[in-house]
Amino acid sequence: MKKAILLLIMIISVNLNSGRVEAQHPSDSNNMALLGQDPLQARSAYQPIIHQQGSRWIAYIGHHGGSAFNSLTNAVENNGVSIVDVTDPRNPVYLHHIPGPSGAGEAGGAQMVRVCNGTDLPGVTSQDVEGVFLLRAHGNEAHQIYDVRNPSAPVLRTTVVSGLEGTHKNWWECDTGIAYLVSGVPGWRTERMTQVFDLSNPRSPVHIRDYGLVGQEPGSTGDVPTDLHGAISAGHRVYFGHGTSSNGTVQIADRTKLLTGPPEPTPDNLLFPVIAQFDTSPLVGAHTTFPILGVRVPQLGPFNVGGTRDILAIVNESTANECTGESHQMVFFADVTIESTPQVISSYHVPDPEGAFCRRGGRFGAHSSNESFTPIYYGRILFVAYFNAGVRALDIRNPFEPKEIAYFIPATTANTDPRAGKIAIQTNNVEVDERGLIYIVDRANTGLHVLELTGPAREIANLPLQQQQVEVQSRLTTRE
Repeated sequence: MKKAILLLIMIISVNLNSGRVEAQHPSDSNNMALLGQDPLQARSAYQPIIHQQGSRWIAYIGHHGGSAFNSLTNAVENNGVSIVDVTDPRNPVYLHHIPGPSGAGEAGGAQMVRVCNGTDLPGVTSQDVEGVFLLRAHGNEAHQIYDVRNPSAPVLRTTVVSGLEGTHKNWWECDTGIAYLVSGVPGWRTERMTQVFDLSNPRSPVHIRDYGLVGQEPGSTGDVPTDLHGAISAGHRVYFGHGTSSNGTVQIADRTKLLTGPPEPTPDNLLFPVIAQFDTSPLVGAHTTFPILGVRVPQLGPFNVGGTRDILAIVNESTANECTGESHQMVFFADVTIESTPQVISSYHVPDPEGAFCRRGGRFGAHSSNESFTPIYYGRILFVAYFNAGVRALDIRNPFEPKEIAYFIPATTANTDPRAGKIAIQTNNVEVDERGLIYIVDRANTGLHVLELTGPAREIANLPLQQQQVEVQSRLTTRE
């Protein structure tokens, strides 16, 4: 009884401003354990990217707008990019903060980051071959490249493009240098479309084209299609996800045609690279698309045609607090083996008995999946950030029947920012590294958590890494 009372005291805080008593949440997990964490100076975090630099592993975390005190400089700085050494995942070390522009939400901060080595980029000069380059959004106004070969002392190299009206989830091909930048270009009828750049030489960006859905281009009339959230390329294809909690659109484009086709944004030219385009239900969006190519489904072979399938994970985004005013946002899996006729084959959502997560506070629903092609997990496990339900691990070896095998919900802390009067975790995005570690960051200022799978979930990712690398590379390069 005494222990129960003590626990209750530990997880209750009093909101002195309102006089309300709000429950604080301890951590909760299944087959996933916490290794280490960093508060990220209590900044609202969006995207973690984990990059190996020599013998070190460095986490680059993009932030939403806002400001916080930087103890390294003894100054309040606008949220930008946090740089954390996670070589020892049990003891992360905060190295540096690159400030962003002022503003709240998407207007400030530097929410999206990508990293490439100079040794991988084909156009670097001799002075940059040893560089490590960070591509980041700069609020809603620009995209920038920093040299972070010394992660404790980043150097701004290039402003790729400025004067924008929106930014979001960029993608950067390190082996080619091609970047798909989500931008709002003045004159276009949307704040989020795609600017394609050749960034193979980070000092000399080359603009290739502006691209979007028909109806978004300058001079068009009528209804405007929903904003882009991000692009991702794999092999000879580029996958685009549009929409958040409603009116989603998924687009599959021929990469070669996108890069070499006529760049003028006419309706015919915008349609030229398109292999398939399909709308979701008006009730759901398509925040993140992640291609899972060459999945061998035992139940479909050898007696069935198509025993190996190409799958596209489509992750919606919840945008409402406490499940009000929107449909439940989840994960859908589409079979894109026959690209011209995609077919949704399955879905996943966190069971919410009696609305427990809906009452917890903040957002409940999907937001984004991991986007790396880490061989240890690719085609086997997909990780999905699920706001106040933490991160969920899905066994996708049979994409027709995805199964939850693990989850982790961090504990709230003194830094956790109230949403709609309640304190709740808001796990925003998730990423993994080639060591098999899992990284999640929190929208409500709770920081970075480094995780590992345990128990039966760990056994699913047990192939030798070398073998997995060969398999994944084969899947991504053989498609014509």
